[in-house]
Amino acid sequence: MFRWELTAGTAAELALLACLWATVGLGVPGLLTGTTYAVVSWGVLSVAFRRPRTERFGPANAVTLVRVVLIAPVTALAADNLGRTAPAALVAFAAVALVLDTVDGRVARATGTSSELGGRFDIEVDAFLVLVLSGFVAALLGGWVVAIGCLRYVFVAASWAAPWLRGPLPPSQARKLVGVYQGVALLVAGSGLLPRAAATTLVALALASLVWSFGRDVVRLWLVSNQDLRTL
Repeated sequence: MFRWELTAGTAAELALLACLWATVGLGVPGLLTGTTYAVVSWGVLSVAFRRPRTERFGPANAVTLVRVVLIAPVTALAADNLGRTAPAALVAFAAVALVLDTVDGRVARATGTSSELGGRFDIEVDAFLVLVLSGFVAALLGGWVVAIGCLRYVFVAASWAAPWLRGPLPPSQARKLVGVYQGVALLVAGSGLLPRAAATTLVALALASLVWSFGRDVVRLWLVSNQDLRTL
């Protein structure tokens, strides 16, 4: 139903990759990585937005789709510059994607188009951007940084074995702030603006805050699950 929006997004991703190829000399690893991302993201989103209950794409999802498009050059440039500080283009694309993360939710609320699928779309785009940035920074500061990008996926995998982890969580401003800090800390660390020691500290604090946030949510879900079991 919404394949034209997704196809337009994929076309924009490929156009950005072509521009990078022509202007900054994007290498073959980056081009292949970015193209793979574009194709896979189109396939995943095509399946997700083909659900019968989905009536329209909506303005908030359009903003999130722009972030999906911006992640294509971020992924390509990250693959092309592993072990080196982030080029200006990577910083610029990632910074815009992070800023737009504060926009789509507001647009959804303002237009009355909030939905479970839209919320999941937003979360997964956030998670993937953080995964890409954590992998890039890990090549500079050490493999431990990848834990920042992997924690979300570990949590999801754990929920397959422990269904109580799929329970609803109340909105939390602290959770949102921790999420924002991850992307900002990784981007600053990868940009080379800080000395290595300062960048390491910044990212270590990001990881610590993320572990705290996930730990708090796990404990909360566990307590709610046990309370529900006692009422049966």
